[in-house]
Amino acid sequence: MTPFPGAIVLGLENAIGLTVVRELGEHGVPVHGVARDAHSVGAASRYCTDLLLRPPGPVSLWLPEMIARTGARAVLAVSESDLLELADLPPMIGDCHILVPRPDRLAKVIDKLRTLDIAARVGLRVPQTWQPLIGEDFAARVVAMRYPLVAKWANPPAVMPILERAGLEWLKTDYVRTPQELTALLKRYAPIGHWPLIQQYCRGVGLGQMLYMEQGQATLRFQHRRLHEWPPEGGVSTLCRAEPASRHGEQMALSESLLRALDWDGQAMVEYRYEPDSGRYWLMEVNGRFWGSLPLARHCGAHFAWEAYRRIVLGQRDLAPPPRDDLRARYMVPETKRLVRLWVAPGRIGDPFFRRRPIRDLIGYMLGFFDPATRYYVLTLSDPRPWVRDMTQMLRKAVRREKR
Repeated sequence: MTPFPGAIVLGLENAIGLTVVRELGEHGVPVHGVARDAHSVGAASRYCTDLLLRPPGPVSLWLPEMIARTGARAVLAVSESDLLELADLPPMIGDCHILVPRPDRLAKVIDKLRTLDIAARVGLRVPQTWQPLIGEDFAARVVAMRYPLVAKWANPPAVMPILERAGLEWLKTDYVRTPQELTALLKRYAPIGHWPLIQQYCRGVGLGQMLYMEQGQATLRFQHRRLHEWPPEGGVSTLCRAEPASRHGEQMALSESLLRALDWDGQAMVEYRYEPDSGRYWLMEVNGRFWGSLPLARHCGAHFAWEAYRRIVLGQRDLAPPPRDDLRARYMVPETKRLVRLWVAPGRIGDPFFRRRPIRDLIGYMLGFFDPATRYYVLTLSDPRPWVRDMTQMLRKAVRREKR
């Protein structure tokens, strides 16, 4: 079989980049992987045709030469910072497609407050949200909010360097139970004049609806439910299961409407908190890059990186076959960290409504190894070297810690 034209993938350091490499490689696309570390997990994949160590400096300085040297016809990226850099480049460099959203579309999705405003106009349920600004009456707002709350930054890439210069830690989420705690949080960030979004806490389970959009229409859909996360109160999905297409149909239509209102092209995940008892869906955010649970989608046959490549590079317009909906996937290293946290340091879990069930979770953790419906983020029998590398690196880190 004659292989398809090659693709450059930026970001091989985690399971997301590894999954993109595997997806493209399994479909016959030679993958030129770009990584900062030669020992990146994605570089160990049998589907990584060659590893290119990332040159220093902005992408614009070295990517055109890399495209010319490899003959690649597509560039894909994993991290938000790379998406932002690539979005400023032309949509094509020679014959090579830069498969990232355009800057105006990406800006709308990265700005959580703007996304929520558009979502409310589309008809989605959004939590009470406040973006503190200089000159506001903070005391009145503190009284008016519905507790408990979650604090998260509206535009993380923009605020991270500001926090770093001020010596303040960037927290993805911070839980606020009382007006006194909110007042303390506002004082913490007063010296820099920037504050995170303050948002009503929404109970329920995490539901992710994934779509590939082309000219206002979804060409591929998949959805999953988050079962476990690291950190336990909210973060990277470490155990998730596919949801049948017959469920959440009306919400999937709303997700598609939201992406259409955002003028979105390409892959995106619309994230909700879903309350099964009330049937309510609360929009959390739109993730405009490849997401953490992408390995589950791949195992189920929903290949979003391939969908982008085949439609844009090859011009294929047929619909992908429906994905499976009977599998679950585990990200074993953070899933193990989660279990240890539940047993050793449950007091560090900030979510006031997090259910602490260490015995039940331990039993589920062990039984998962014998569940025929369980797949893994890194380990696959057809491509075992990334798992070997991941385990080797983990052991080396443990040995270094012991020697200190």
